[in-house]
Amino acid sequence: MDWQSKTLIAKQAKRLIFAAVITASASGCASQSGIRLSSKAGQATNSGTEVTDFHSRKNRSRTQLMHQDKVDAVRPAGYTDDVVSESPRTFTQSPEDTAEHSFGDLMQLDSPRHGDNEATPPEISKAKLEEFEGNREGVSVTSPAGQPVEYFVRQALAAHPSIRAARQRVAAELDRIPQVTALPDPQFNNTFWPFHDYATQTAAGRIANQMSLQQGVPFPDKLRAKGAIVSREAQMAQAEVERIERQITESVRLAYYEIWYASRAIQIIEETRDLVDDLTKVAEARYRAGGTQQDVLRAQLETDRLDDQLVQLQRQKEVSQADLASLLQQPTSLLAEATYELGIADAPMQLDALIAQAEQCNPSLRGLAAEIARDREKQRLACLQRFPDFMVGLNWGIVSDGHDVISPVANGNDNLSITFGTTLPIWREKINAGVREAGRRTGSTMQRLEAERDEIYGRLRRLLVQADSFVEQTNIYEERLIPRTEDTLKLAIADYRGERTDFFALIETYRELLMFEIQLARINASLAGTIAQIDRTVGCPY
Repeated sequence: MDWQSKTLIAKQAKRLIFAAVITASASGCASQSGIRLSSKAGQATNSGTEVTDFHSRKNRSRTQLMHQDKVDAVRPAGYTDDVVSESPRTFTQSPEDTAEHSFGDLMQLDSPRHGDNEATPPEISKAKLEEFEGNREGVSVTSPAGQPVEYFVRQALAAHPSIRAARQRVAAELDRIPQVTALPDPQFNNTFWPFHDYATQTAAGRIANQMSLQQGVPFPDKLRAKGAIVSREAQMAQAEVERIERQITESVRLAYYEIWYASRAIQIIEETRDLVDDLTKVAEARYRAGGTQQDVLRAQLETDRLDDQLVQLQRQKEVSQADLASLLQQPTSLLAEATYELGIADAPMQLDALIAQAEQCNPSLRGLAAEIARDREKQRLACLQRFPDFMVGLNWGIVSDGHDVISPVANGNDNLSITFGTTLPIWREKINAGVREAGRRTGSTMQRLEAERDEIYGRLRRLLVQADSFVEQTNIYEERLIPRTEDTLKLAIADYRGERTDFFALIETYRELLMFEIQLARINASLAGTIAQIDRTVGCPY
């Protein structure tokens, strides 16, 4: 996609060009006030500048604590929480000194002695800039240590207790099938007479013990209907498993994208903060040379404002890291980091294609379809209640031909008999009410399916509009707003050097560029989150 075409190398090259222009502005300021500069202005070195404020100290201590813990489930490779920003700067060096200096160290702020020739600062020539542009492809960029979002998704799906609980419910439903399709337990009865004189006597003799075995047999298709009902309920439970998996996947992705946005915004602010520091040194140089102090105060205020934004973004990042860690069952030990690239390759497809896939993959629709099938099986079972159930049995009477029998022909032969019974479904009002109940439940589930389908269609349409809007905004920011603001900032720096504009206008232009770059990162994260929501709504990768 075009919205991720800019790389960090191009960003660094633009920062280097801005630094070169700022050097030229410092040189112009010094020449107007008679300040001597070293003769080697325009040499550019690209070095990573380590942040030394309290954020870095806090992050280093937290990183040391984190490395003491052994995290087995999820361990981001090469993680470190110390933010190291690759911030290019341009330094001028004197022939005698080969060490790097800041702008303030390089400016001789003493008033020139009478008779000395004013040092004319060398301008950054077009050839130098072209050479600088040609070498920018060789700038080495180290992406922040982190894992792709798929890594955290796999970890969450493999160990989340909600998914395990849902899978146990599926297994429990499957274990119900042999229970409901089996015949009812047979009944065994044993009747005996403990008192000899009170025992029942027949022509064959006195009955000492009588046993019976009975087995109930439901009407054909009743057991199959019960098995089909439970089978549909197992499908509903499986659809719930898929729904929970999609929900957790979406939650992991949204938390990951928030981490990415916060990290990207922090990186942008830290990179541009170096430029603000350079502008502050230029303003301080002008002030020492007889300029106004208002520019220095505004530059320092801008630095404080960036510090405030860094605190807010760091808090937002830590909150998102806590959310992601809780999804990975490591709420107190994991500090996840995102990769530099989000890795989204394609934009969402058309609405009709998304709807067609949602009909096949969406877990809610599949669960409601299984529920409708279950209710229809219940309706069929309710209709089968009009037919009777059966019962068969075997009776065995043990006869004794002992003494004191009444019958003169007693021979002691045991009695054996077979019984057959049936239920009488004569309460038709009860049966008909059960049929009506099952029918109404089926109709209710069908209406719920229609409502869920309409909600999914509306949600897909809304998300697709949001994704298209984010893509268009990304193109506007990348192709128009940011490049034009960068050009405006270059002109503002040149005008400030020539004292054709004030420092306030320069800072305002810089703020716009910073706002646009952070807003672009926010749009990219929102686009990724929208695609994650579309993926969950559809139910399968589109």
